[in-house]
Amino acid sequence: MKVVGVTSCATGIAHTYMAADAIQKICKKMGYECKVETQGAVGIENKLSSSDIATADLIIFANDVQVSRIERFEAYKYKIKKLSPHEVIAHPDVIFK
Repeated sequence: MKVVGVTSCATGIAHTYMAADAIQKICKKMGYECKVETQGAVGIENKLSSSDIATADLIIFANDVQVSRIERFEAYKYKIKKLSPHEVIAHPDVIFK
């Protein structure tokens, strides 16, 4: 399974990166391929390519604010699971429930 994610929080600092780390750790534990784009205070890092998005089995949005460049995901709404960064950090297994 291939999982991609986008994380962001109101301040774009701690929770953005903590949520990304939590997604990566749970995917590694499950044996899934994973790539997470962070949209923090310094802008977009580890940007998801069109191919990353198209080939993903699951797209995780862990955001407290609007996802930047959300139009990239328009054709894949059926793959998106929306969570808060706090949910992902506290209970990363919620991604797969």
